[in-house]
Amino acid sequence: MGVPAQDPSPEADRGEAWQRLSAYAYLSAPDRLEYVEIMRVFCGTLLADLAVPDVLAKLAEPGGPAAGLDAETLTVRLEQLVRWGNLLRSSHSVKASSITEYQRSRSRYQLSKLGERIQRDADEVLAGADAAREVSSELLALVERGLRELNELVYRPGGVEPQDALERVSTLFVQFAEFADSVRDFYAYLGQVLARYDLDSAEYQGFKELLLDYVEAIREDVAFRAPRIAAVLDELWPHLPGLLEHIDAHGQGLSGALAGAGGPPEVRVQRSRGRELTDWEGLRGWFTDVDGQGSQVDQLRDATLRALQSLLANAKRMLRSASGEISRRKDLLRLARWFDEAAPQDAHDIAVAAFGLYGTRHLGIPPASDEVVPAYTSWWTGPVVEVPVALRERGSRAQRGRASAVEDHSEQKRRLQHAAREQAAARRAAADELRSAAGRLADVRLTSAALGLLLELLATALGNARLRRAEAAGTDGAQDFGLESAQSEEAELGIRLAVRRTTGVQTVLHSADGDLVLDELELEIGRSSVSASDEAEVGVS
Repeated sequence: MGVPAQDPSPEADRGEAWQRLSAYAYLSAPDRLEYVEIMRVFCGTLLADLAVPDVLAKLAEPGGPAAGLDAETLTVRLEQLVRWGNLLRSSHSVKASSITEYQRSRSRYQLSKLGERIQRDADEVLAGADAAREVSSELLALVERGLRELNELVYRPGGVEPQDALERVSTLFVQFAEFADSVRDFYAYLGQVLARYDLDSAEYQGFKELLLDYVEAIREDVAFRAPRIAAVLDELWPHLPGLLEHIDAHGQGLSGALAGAGGPPEVRVQRSRGRELTDWEGLRGWFTDVDGQGSQVDQLRDATLRALQSLLANAKRMLRSASGEISRRKDLLRLARWFDEAAPQDAHDIAVAAFGLYGTRHLGIPPASDEVVPAYTSWWTGPVVEVPVALRERGSRAQRGRASAVEDHSEQKRRLQHAAREQAAARRAAADELRSAAGRLADVRLTSAALGLLLELLATALGNARLRRAEAAGTDGAQDFGLESAQSEEAELGIRLAVRRTTGVQTVLHSADGDLVLDELELEIGRSSVSASDEAEVGVS
Protein backbone atom coordinates (compact mmCIF):
# COMPACT_ATOMS: atom_id res chain seq x y z
CA MET A 1 0.00 0.00 0.00
CA GLY A 2 1.54 3.30 -1.07
CA VAL A 3 2.17 6.26 1.19
CA PRO A 4 -0.29 9.07 0.50
CA ALA A 5 1.23 12.24 -0.89
CA GLN A 6 1.45 15.15 1.51
CA ASP A 7 -0.51 18.32 0.89
CA PRO A 8 1.64 20.93 -0.82
CA SER A 9 2.56 24.00 1.20
CA PRO A 10 1.24 27.48 0.26
CA GLU A 11 4.71 28.43 -0.98
CA ALA A 12 4.76 25.39 -3.27
CA ASP A 13 1.28 26.24 -4.56
CA ARG A 14 2.35 29.80 -5.37
CA GLY A 15 5.49 28.57 -7.12
CA GLU A 16 3.50 26.09 -9.20
CA ALA A 17 0.91 28.75 -10.09
CA TRP A 18 3.70 31.13 -11.15
CA GLN A 19 5.22 28.43 -13.37
CA ARG A 20 1.87 27.71 -15.00
CA LEU A 21 1.13 31.38 -15.64
CA SER A 22 4.56 31.78 -17.25
CA ALA A 23 3.35 29.51 -20.04
CA TYR A 24 1.08 32.36 -21.21
CA ALA A 25 4.06 34.68 -21.74
CA TYR A 26 4.48 33.88 -25.44
CA LEU A 27 0.99 35.30 -26.16
CA SER A 28 2.13 38.79 -25.05
CA ALA A 29 5.76 38.67 -26.25
CA PRO A 30 6.87 41.13 -28.98
CA ASP A 31 7.12 38.24 -31.49
CA ARG A 32 3.83 36.69 -30.41
CA LEU A 33 2.67 35.91 -33.95
CA GLU A 34 5.78 33.83 -34.63
CA TYR A 35 5.38 31.98 -31.31
CA VAL A 36 1.72 31.21 -32.11
CA GLU A 37 2.66 29.75 -35.51
CA ILE A 38 5.35 27.58 -33.91
CA MET A 39 2.92 26.31 -31.27
CA ARG A 40 0.36 25.49 -33.97
CA VAL A 41 2.92 23.29 -35.67
CA PHE A 42 3.38 21.26 -32.49
CA CYS A 43 -0.38 21.16 -31.75
CA GLY A 44 -0.95 19.57 -35.15
CA THR A 45 0.91 16.43 -34.03
CA LEU A 46 0.32 13.74 -31.41
CA LEU A 47 3.26 12.44 -29.37
CA ALA A 48 5.68 13.65 -32.03
CA ASP A 49 9.05 15.21 -31.36
CA LEU A 50 10.26 17.69 -33.95
CA ALA A 51 13.71 19.05 -34.67
CA VAL A 52 14.53 22.49 -35.98
CA PRO A 53 14.57 21.40 -39.68
CA ASP A 54 11.17 19.74 -39.26
CA VAL A 55 9.65 22.86 -37.76
CA LEU A 56 11.20 25.07 -40.46
CA ALA A 57 9.69 22.89 -43.16
CA LYS A 58 6.21 23.04 -41.62
CA LEU A 59 6.40 26.81 -41.05
CA ALA A 60 7.27 27.43 -44.69
CA GLU A 61 4.15 25.65 -45.96
CA PRO A 62 1.38 28.09 -44.93
CA GLY A 63 3.57 31.16 -45.47
CA GLY A 64 2.56 32.81 -42.21
CA PRO A 65 4.39 35.33 -40.00
CA ALA A 66 7.06 32.76 -39.07
CA ALA A 67 7.79 31.57 -42.62
CA GLY A 68 10.91 33.72 -42.89
CA LEU A 69 12.65 32.46 -39.74
CA ASP A 70 16.11 31.02 -40.07
CA ALA A 71 17.44 28.06 -38.10
CA GLU A 72 19.27 30.12 -35.49
CA THR A 73 16.31 32.39 -34.74
CA LEU A 74 13.95 29.41 -34.61
CA THR A 75 16.26 27.66 -32.15
CA VAL A 76 16.15 30.73 -29.89
CA ARG A 77 12.32 30.74 -30.06
CA LEU A 78 12.11 27.02 -29.24
CA GLU A 79 14.49 27.32 -26.29
CA GLN A 80 12.43 30.20 -24.94
CA LEU A 81 9.26 28.12 -25.20
CA VAL A 82 11.02 25.37 -23.25
CA ARG A 83 11.89 27.83 -20.47
CA TRP A 84 8.29 29.02 -20.34
CA GLY A 85 7.04 25.42 -20.09
CA ASN A 86 5.16 25.21 -23.41
CA LEU A 87 7.58 22.70 -24.94
CA LEU A 88 9.67 19.82 -23.58
CA ARG A 89 12.99 18.47 -24.71
CA SER A 90 12.61 15.08 -26.32
CA SER A 91 14.49 12.11 -24.86
CA HIS A 92 14.50 10.11 -28.09
CA SER A 93 17.86 9.10 -29.47
CA VAL A 94 19.04 10.72 -32.68
CA LYS A 95 20.26 8.65 -35.63
CA ALA A 96 22.44 10.68 -37.98
CA SER A 97 24.69 9.69 -40.83
CA SER A 98 26.98 12.73 -40.51
CA ILE A 99 28.13 15.29 -37.98
CA THR A 100 26.23 18.03 -39.81
CA GLU A 101 23.00 16.05 -39.65
CA TYR A 102 23.58 15.33 -35.96
CA GLN A 103 24.12 19.01 -35.16
CA ARG A 104 20.91 19.90 -36.99
CA SER A 105 18.79 17.15 -35.38
CA ARG A 106 20.25 16.71 -31.91
CA SER A 107 17.74 19.15 -30.31
CA ARG A 108 14.23 17.77 -30.61
CA TYR A 109 11.15 19.15 -28.92
CA GLN A 110 7.68 17.96 -28.10
CA LEU A 111 4.53 19.64 -26.80
CA SER A 112 3.75 19.81 -23.08
CA LYS A 113 0.22 19.29 -21.77
CA LEU A 114 0.01 22.85 -20.45
CA GLY A 115 1.30 24.28 -23.72
CA GLU A 116 -1.26 22.32 -25.73
CA ARG A 117 -4.10 23.48 -23.50
CA ILE A 118 -3.08 27.15 -23.69
CA GLN A 119 -2.64 27.12 -27.46
CA ARG A 120 -5.97 25.37 -27.94
CA ASP A 121 -7.74 28.03 -25.86
CA ALA A 122 -5.86 30.81 -27.70
CA ASP A 123 -6.95 29.46 -31.11
CA GLU A 124 -10.53 29.25 -29.90
CA VAL A 125 -10.43 32.86 -28.72
CA LEU A 126 -8.88 34.06 -31.99
CA ALA A 127 -11.40 32.13 -34.07
CA GLY A 128 -14.65 33.28 -32.46
CA ALA A 129 -14.04 35.85 -29.75
CA ASP A 130 -16.29 38.51 -31.35
CA ALA A 131 -18.97 36.15 -32.69
CA ALA A 132 -22.36 35.76 -31.08
CA ARG A 133 -22.55 32.15 -29.92
CA GLU A 134 -25.91 30.49 -30.18
CA VAL A 135 -27.32 29.12 -26.94
CA SER A 136 -27.87 25.35 -27.10
CA SER A 137 -31.20 25.48 -25.28
CA GLU A 138 -32.23 22.09 -26.67
CA LEU A 139 -29.52 20.51 -24.51
CA LEU A 140 -31.39 21.60 -21.38
CA ALA A 141 -34.28 19.32 -22.34
CA LEU A 142 -31.81 16.48 -22.88
CA VAL A 143 -30.32 17.11 -19.43
CA GLU A 144 -33.77 16.89 -17.85
CA ARG A 145 -34.57 13.70 -19.76
CA GLY A 146 -31.24 12.10 -18.82
CA LEU A 147 -31.71 12.90 -15.14
CA ARG A 148 -35.23 11.46 -15.11
CA GLU A 149 -34.13 8.25 -16.82
CA LEU A 150 -31.17 7.86 -14.44
CA ASN A 151 -33.43 8.45 -11.46
CA GLU A 152 -35.90 5.83 -12.67
CA LEU A 153 -33.09 3.29 -13.16
CA VAL A 154 -31.76 3.93 -9.65
CA TYR A 155 -35.18 3.19 -8.13
CA ARG A 156 -35.73 0.10 -10.30
CA PRO A 157 -35.35 -3.27 -8.53
CA GLY A 158 -31.79 -4.46 -8.86
CA GLY A 159 -30.50 -0.95 -9.52
CA VAL A 160 -28.78 0.32 -12.63
CA GLU A 161 -25.99 -1.40 -14.49
CA PRO A 162 -22.66 0.36 -13.76
CA GLN A 163 -21.65 0.66 -17.43
CA ASP A 164 -25.07 2.03 -18.36
CA ALA A 165 -24.90 4.49 -15.45
CA LEU A 166 -21.39 5.63 -16.48
CA GLU A 167 -22.51 6.28 -20.05
CA ARG A 168 -25.60 8.20 -18.93
CA VAL A 169 -23.63 10.31 -16.42
CA SER A 170 -20.92 11.16 -18.95
CA THR A 171 -23.49 12.11 -21.60
CA LEU A 172 -25.45 14.16 -19.09
CA PHE A 173 -22.46 16.27 -18.01
CA VAL A 174 -21.20 16.80 -21.56
CA GLN A 175 -24.62 18.16 -22.53
CA PHE A 176 -24.81 20.37 -19.46
CA ALA A 177 -21.26 21.74 -19.90
CA GLU A 178 -21.99 22.66 -23.51
CA PHE A 179 -25.23 24.41 -22.53
CA ALA A 180 -23.63 26.37 -19.64
CA ASP A 181 -20.66 27.48 -21.81
CA SER A 182 -22.97 28.68 -24.58
CA VAL A 183 -25.03 30.70 -22.08
CA ARG A 184 -21.94 32.38 -20.63
CA ASP A 185 -20.52 33.22 -24.07
CA PHE A 186 -23.80 34.62 -25.36
CA TYR A 187 -24.42 36.87 -22.36
CA ALA A 188 -20.80 38.09 -22.46
CA TYR A 189 -21.33 39.09 -26.10
CA LEU A 190 -24.65 40.69 -25.20
CA GLY A 191 -23.02 42.81 -22.48
CA GLN A 192 -20.33 43.94 -24.93
CA VAL A 193 -22.96 45.07 -27.43
CA LEU A 194 -25.20 46.83 -24.93
CA ALA A 195 -22.24 48.82 -23.60
CA ARG A 196 -22.14 50.74 -26.89
CA TYR A 197 -23.71 54.18 -27.05
CA ASP A 198 -23.36 54.72 -30.80
CA LEU A 199 -26.06 52.38 -32.09
CA ASP A 200 -27.95 53.74 -35.08
CA SER A 201 -31.58 52.98 -35.84
CA ALA A 202 -30.91 49.80 -37.83
CA GLU A 203 -28.55 48.35 -35.23
CA TYR A 204 -30.95 49.25 -32.45
CA GLN A 205 -33.83 47.55 -34.25
CA GLY A 206 -31.79 44.38 -34.70
CA PHE A 207 -30.68 44.21 -31.09
CA LYS A 208 -34.19 44.98 -29.90
CA GLU A 209 -35.52 41.96 -31.74
CA LEU A 210 -32.62 39.91 -30.40
CA LEU A 211 -33.44 40.86 -26.83
CA LEU A 212 -37.20 40.73 -27.01
CA ASP A 213 -37.35 37.45 -28.91
CA TYR A 214 -34.22 35.36 -28.48
CA VAL A 215 -33.23 36.34 -24.95
CA GLU A 216 -36.78 36.09 -23.71
CA ALA A 217 -37.11 32.65 -25.28
CA ILE A 218 -33.96 31.49 -23.48
CA ARG A 219 -35.16 32.87 -20.18
CA GLU A 220 -38.57 31.22 -20.52
CA ASP A 221 -37.04 27.87 -21.44
CA VAL A 222 -34.65 27.98 -18.47
CA ALA A 223 -37.42 29.15 -16.13
CA PHE A 224 -39.56 26.22 -17.27
CA ARG A 225 -36.86 23.53 -17.06
CA ALA A 226 -35.01 24.66 -13.92
CA PRO A 227 -37.65 23.69 -11.27
CA ARG A 228 -38.16 20.30 -12.92
CA ILE A 229 -34.42 19.57 -13.00
CA ALA A 230 -34.03 20.78 -9.40
CA ALA A 231 -36.85 18.44 -8.27
CA VAL A 232 -35.24 15.43 -9.99
CA LEU A 233 -31.85 16.26 -8.43
CA ASP A 234 -33.39 16.51 -4.96
CA GLU A 235 -34.94 13.08 -5.43
CA LEU A 236 -31.72 11.58 -6.79
CA TRP A 237 -29.36 13.26 -4.30
CA PRO A 238 -29.52 10.68 -1.43
CA HIS A 239 -28.57 7.88 -3.87
CA LEU A 240 -25.63 9.67 -5.53
CA PRO A 241 -22.82 8.49 -3.17
CA GLY A 242 -23.84 4.85 -3.63
CA LEU A 243 -24.23 5.32 -7.39
CA LEU A 244 -20.73 6.81 -7.73
CA GLU A 245 -19.21 4.05 -5.62
CA HIS A 246 -20.98 1.48 -7.80
CA ILE A 247 -19.53 3.09 -10.93
CA ASP A 248 -16.01 3.27 -9.42
CA ALA A 249 -16.17 -0.37 -8.43
CA HIS A 250 -16.95 -1.26 -12.04
CA GLY A 251 -14.10 0.77 -13.53
CA GLN A 252 -11.91 3.44 -11.96
CA GLY A 253 -10.48 4.62 -15.25
CA LEU A 254 -7.03 6.14 -15.42
CA SER A 255 -6.69 6.61 -11.66
CA GLY A 256 -7.30 2.90 -11.10
CA ALA A 257 -4.82 1.97 -13.83
CA LEU A 258 -2.09 4.12 -12.28
CA ALA A 259 -2.80 2.77 -8.81
CA GLY A 260 -2.70 -0.83 -10.06
CA ALA A 261 0.54 -0.28 -11.95
CA GLY A 262 2.23 1.35 -8.96
CA GLY A 263 2.52 4.73 -10.62
CA PRO A 264 4.14 7.71 -8.91
CA PRO A 265 1.93 9.16 -6.16
CA GLU A 266 2.51 12.78 -7.27
CA VAL A 267 0.68 12.21 -10.56
CA ARG A 268 -2.73 13.86 -10.40
CA VAL A 269 -5.59 12.55 -12.52
CA GLN A 270 -8.36 14.83 -13.76
CA ARG A 271 -11.35 12.56 -13.86
CA SER A 272 -14.16 12.88 -16.36
CA ARG A 273 -17.09 15.03 -15.36
CA GLY A 274 -19.71 13.38 -13.22
CA ARG A 275 -17.38 10.89 -11.53
CA GLU A 276 -16.96 13.09 -8.42
CA LEU A 277 -19.60 14.39 -6.02
CA THR A 278 -18.29 17.95 -6.46
CA ASP A 279 -19.36 17.82 -10.11
CA TRP A 280 -22.91 17.04 -9.03
CA GLU A 281 -22.79 19.85 -6.46
CA GLY A 282 -21.90 22.27 -9.26
CA LEU A 283 -24.79 20.93 -11.37
CA ARG A 284 -27.21 21.30 -8.49
CA GLY A 285 -25.95 24.82 -7.67
CA TRP A 286 -26.73 25.92 -11.24
CA PHE A 287 -30.46 25.28 -10.73
CA THR A 288 -30.89 25.56 -6.92
CA ASP A 289 -29.77 28.18 -4.39
CA VAL A 290 -27.74 25.98 -2.03
CA ASP A 291 -25.42 28.57 -0.42
CA GLY A 292 -27.73 31.57 -0.04
CA GLN A 293 -26.01 33.55 -2.83
CA GLY A 294 -28.46 32.72 -5.60
CA SER A 295 -28.36 30.08 -8.33
CA GLN A 296 -27.17 30.54 -11.90
CA VAL A 297 -30.82 30.64 -12.94
CA ASP A 298 -31.34 33.66 -10.69
CA GLN A 299 -28.28 35.33 -12.18
CA LEU A 300 -29.60 34.60 -15.67
CA ARG A 301 -32.89 36.31 -14.80
CA ASP A 302 -31.08 39.34 -13.36
CA ALA A 303 -28.81 39.56 -16.42
CA THR A 304 -31.85 39.56 -18.71
CA LEU A 305 -33.40 42.37 -16.68
CA ARG A 306 -30.20 44.42 -16.91
CA ALA A 307 -30.11 43.82 -20.67
CA LEU A 308 -33.62 45.16 -21.04
CA GLN A 309 -32.70 48.20 -18.95
CA SER A 310 -29.69 48.85 -21.20
CA LEU A 311 -31.96 48.57 -24.22
CA LEU A 312 -34.28 51.15 -22.67
CA ALA A 313 -31.31 53.46 -22.00
CA ASN A 314 -30.33 53.25 -25.69
CA ALA A 315 -33.90 54.02 -26.66
CA LYS A 316 -33.87 57.15 -24.49
CA ARG A 317 -30.57 58.20 -26.04
CA MET A 318 -31.96 57.85 -29.53
CA LEU A 319 -34.97 59.95 -28.56
CA ARG A 320 -32.63 62.64 -27.23
CA SER A 321 -30.58 62.48 -30.42
CA ALA A 322 -33.71 63.38 -32.38
CA SER A 323 -33.73 66.72 -30.53
CA GLY A 324 -30.09 67.48 -31.39
CA GLU A 325 -28.19 65.60 -28.67
CA ILE A 326 -26.26 63.24 -30.95
CA SER A 327 -23.51 60.91 -29.72
CA ARG A 328 -20.08 61.77 -31.13
CA ARG A 329 -18.49 58.42 -30.33
CA LYS A 330 -17.97 57.44 -33.97
CA ASP A 331 -16.46 60.83 -34.76
CA LEU A 332 -14.12 60.60 -31.79
CA LEU A 333 -13.02 57.09 -32.80
CA ARG A 334 -12.32 58.30 -36.32
CA LEU A 335 -10.31 61.23 -34.92
CA ALA A 336 -8.35 58.86 -32.68
CA ARG A 337 -7.50 56.71 -35.71
CA TRP A 338 -6.23 59.82 -37.53
CA PHE A 339 -3.99 60.64 -34.58
CA ASP A 340 -2.68 57.07 -34.47
CA GLU A 341 -1.80 57.02 -38.16
CA ALA A 342 -0.47 60.59 -38.46
CA ALA A 343 3.15 61.75 -38.36
CA PRO A 344 4.16 64.00 -35.41
CA GLN A 345 3.81 67.26 -37.33
CA ASP A 346 0.52 66.16 -38.90
CA ALA A 347 -0.77 65.20 -35.43
CA HIS A 348 -0.11 68.79 -34.25
CA ASP A 349 -2.05 70.16 -37.20
CA ILE A 350 -4.96 67.79 -36.52
CA ALA A 351 -5.04 68.87 -32.87
CA VAL A 352 -5.14 72.54 -33.90
CA ALA A 353 -7.94 71.89 -36.39
CA ALA A 354 -9.99 69.71 -34.05
CA PHE A 355 -9.57 71.39 -30.67
CA GLY A 356 -7.89 74.74 -31.35
CA LEU A 357 -4.88 73.67 -29.26
CA TYR A 358 -1.88 75.63 -30.46
CA GLY A 359 1.65 75.49 -29.14
CA THR A 360 2.65 76.73 -25.71
CA ARG A 361 2.13 80.49 -25.37
CA HIS A 362 2.97 82.96 -22.62
CA LEU A 363 -0.09 83.97 -20.60
CA GLY A 364 1.20 87.45 -19.84
CA ILE A 365 1.13 87.17 -16.06
CA PRO A 366 3.98 89.26 -14.60
CA PRO A 367 6.07 87.81 -11.77
CA ALA A 368 6.22 89.32 -8.31
CA SER A 369 7.54 92.86 -8.17
CA ASP A 370 10.37 91.96 -5.81
CA GLU A 371 11.50 89.01 -7.97
CA VAL A 372 13.80 89.96 -10.82
CA VAL A 373 14.37 87.12 -13.30
CA PRO A 374 17.16 87.62 -15.89
CA ALA A 375 16.21 87.24 -19.53
CA TYR A 376 18.59 84.33 -20.01
CA THR A 377 16.84 82.19 -17.33
CA SER A 378 15.14 79.14 -18.82
CA TRP A 379 11.43 78.62 -18.22
CA TRP A 380 12.28 75.07 -17.19
CA THR A 381 14.42 76.14 -14.22
CA GLY A 382 12.93 79.57 -13.55
CA PRO A 383 10.49 80.44 -10.74
CA VAL A 384 6.86 79.44 -11.07
CA VAL A 385 4.22 82.12 -11.56
CA GLU A 386 0.95 81.55 -9.75
CA VAL A 387 -1.91 81.48 -12.26
CA PRO A 388 -5.40 82.37 -10.96
CA VAL A 389 -7.88 79.52 -10.83
CA ALA A 390 -10.34 81.23 -13.18
CA LEU A 391 -7.65 81.71 -15.82
CA ARG A 392 -6.15 78.23 -15.34
CA GLU A 393 -9.43 76.30 -15.51
CA ARG A 394 -11.76 78.52 -17.58
CA GLY A 395 -9.38 80.81 -19.46
CA SER A 396 -11.16 83.88 -18.11
CA ARG A 397 -9.82 86.79 -16.10
CA ALA A 398 -13.28 87.95 -15.01
CA GLN A 399 -14.17 87.61 -11.36
CA ARG A 400 -16.90 85.08 -10.67
CA GLY A 401 -19.37 84.89 -7.82
CA ARG A 402 -20.45 87.46 -5.27
CA ALA A 403 -18.03 89.30 -3.07
CA SER A 404 -17.88 87.84 0.39
CA ALA A 405 -19.35 89.88 3.26
CA VAL A 406 -17.01 91.84 5.49
CA GLU A 407 -16.23 89.86 8.59
CA ASP A 408 -17.41 91.39 11.89
CA HIS A 409 -14.46 91.82 14.26
CA SER A 410 -16.29 93.84 16.93
CA GLU A 411 -16.22 91.04 19.50
CA GLN A 412 -12.50 90.49 18.97
CA LYS A 413 -11.88 94.21 19.30
CA ARG A 414 -13.78 94.30 22.61
CA ARG A 415 -11.69 91.41 23.95
CA LEU A 416 -8.45 93.10 22.91
CA GLN A 417 -9.53 96.42 24.46
CA HIS A 418 -10.45 94.70 27.70
CA ALA A 419 -7.10 92.91 27.82
CA ALA A 420 -5.25 96.18 27.09
CA ARG A 421 -7.11 97.97 29.89
CA GLU A 422 -6.28 95.19 32.34
CA GLN A 423 -2.61 95.30 31.33
CA ALA A 424 -2.48 99.09 31.68
CA ALA A 425 -4.11 98.91 35.13
CA ALA A 426 -1.58 96.27 36.23
CA ARG A 427 1.34 98.45 35.07
CA ARG A 428 -0.09 101.51 36.89
CA ALA A 429 -0.44 99.46 40.05
CA ALA A 430 3.15 98.26 39.69
CA ALA A 431 4.34 101.87 39.20
CA ASP A 432 2.45 103.01 42.32
CA GLU A 433 4.04 100.15 44.29
CA LEU A 434 7.54 101.17 43.17
CA ARG A 435 6.98 104.83 44.01
CA SER A 436 5.63 103.91 47.47
CA ALA A 437 8.67 101.71 48.10
CA ALA A 438 11.18 104.34 47.00
CA GLY A 439 13.93 104.86 49.56
CA ARG A 440 13.31 101.51 51.26
CA LEU A 441 13.60 98.97 48.47
CA ALA A 442 15.81 96.77 50.63
CA ASP A 443 13.08 96.51 53.26
CA VAL A 444 10.02 95.66 51.16
CA ARG A 445 9.03 92.58 49.15
CA LEU A 446 7.99 93.53 45.64
CA THR A 447 5.35 91.75 43.58
CA SER A 448 6.19 90.08 40.31
CA ALA A 449 4.62 92.93 38.31
CA ALA A 450 6.56 95.58 40.22
CA LEU A 451 9.87 93.73 39.79
CA GLY A 452 9.18 93.31 36.07
CA LEU A 453 8.56 97.03 35.62
CA LEU A 454 11.70 97.85 37.62
CA LEU A 455 13.84 95.56 35.48
CA GLU A 456 12.34 97.12 32.35
CA LEU A 457 13.27 100.62 33.58
CA LEU A 458 16.74 99.42 34.64
CA ALA A 459 17.47 97.92 31.21
CA THR A 460 16.38 101.14 29.49
CA ALA A 461 18.49 103.28 31.88
CA LEU A 462 21.63 101.23 31.34
CA GLY A 463 21.02 101.41 27.60
CA ASN A 464 20.80 105.19 27.76
CA ALA A 465 23.94 105.57 29.96
CA ARG A 466 27.25 107.02 28.81
CA LEU A 467 30.49 105.64 30.28
CA ARG A 468 32.84 108.12 31.97
CA ARG A 469 36.52 107.23 32.44
CA ALA A 470 38.25 108.56 35.59
CA GLU A 471 41.45 107.79 37.56
CA ALA A 472 40.93 105.93 40.78
CA ALA A 473 42.74 107.41 43.79
CA GLY A 474 45.71 105.48 45.17
CA THR A 475 45.87 103.01 42.32
CA ASP A 476 48.99 104.31 40.57
CA GLY A 477 47.20 105.83 37.64
CA ALA A 478 44.60 103.04 37.32
CA GLN A 479 41.39 104.08 35.60
CA ASP A 480 37.77 103.43 36.62
CA PHE A 481 34.45 103.88 34.82
CA GLY A 482 31.36 105.79 35.94
CA LEU A 483 27.83 106.19 34.58
CA GLU A 484 26.40 109.46 33.30
CA SER A 485 22.76 110.06 32.31
CA ALA A 486 21.81 106.49 33.35
CA GLN A 487 18.10 107.08 33.70
CA SER A 488 14.77 106.16 32.17
CA GLU A 489 11.16 107.14 32.67
CA GLU A 490 7.61 106.18 31.74
CA ALA A 491 5.59 109.35 31.24
CA GLU A 492 2.26 107.49 31.09
CA LEU A 493 2.98 105.77 34.42
CA GLY A 494 4.56 108.87 36.01
CA ILE A 495 7.72 107.08 37.18
CA ARG A 496 11.42 107.72 36.65
CA LEU A 497 14.51 105.66 37.51
CA ALA A 498 18.06 106.98 37.88
CA VAL A 499 21.09 104.68 38.25
CA ARG A 500 24.45 105.60 39.72
CA ARG A 501 27.60 103.52 40.00
CA THR A 502 29.16 103.57 43.46
CA THR A 503 32.15 101.43 44.40
CA GLY A 504 31.60 99.04 47.29
CA VAL A 505 27.80 99.41 47.34
CA GLN A 506 25.46 96.45 46.96
CA THR A 507 21.72 96.80 46.36
CA VAL A 508 19.44 93.86 47.16
CA LEU A 509 15.85 93.71 45.86
CA HIS A 510 13.40 91.22 47.40
CA SER A 511 10.41 89.99 45.36
CA ALA A 512 7.93 87.14 45.09
CA ASP A 513 10.08 85.64 42.31
CA GLY A 514 13.33 85.76 44.35
CA ASP A 515 16.12 88.16 45.34
CA LEU A 516 18.01 90.34 42.87
CA VAL A 517 21.53 91.57 43.83
CA LEU A 518 22.98 94.61 42.03
CA ASP A 519 26.71 95.16 42.65
CA GLU A 520 28.02 98.76 42.77
CA LEU A 521 24.70 100.20 41.56
CA GLU A 522 22.33 102.55 43.37
CA LEU A 523 18.76 103.04 42.27
CA GLU A 524 16.77 106.25 42.65
CA ILE A 525 13.03 106.14 41.98
CA GLY A 526 11.05 109.31 41.50
CA ARG A 527 7.93 110.72 39.86
CA SER A 528 8.19 111.74 36.28
CA SER A 529 7.19 115.35 35.46
CA VAL A 530 7.50 117.83 32.65
CA SER A 531 9.72 120.29 34.57
CA ALA A 532 12.41 119.71 37.21
CA SER A 533 10.72 122.10 39.62
CA ASP A 534 7.75 119.75 39.92
CA GLU A 535 9.87 116.65 40.69
CA ALA A 536 9.57 115.05 44.13
CA GLU A 537 12.68 113.05 44.59
CA VAL A 538 12.93 110.55 47.39
CA GLY A 539 15.88 109.00 49.23
CA VAL A 540 18.42 106.60 47.81
CA SER A 541 18.04 102.93 48.56
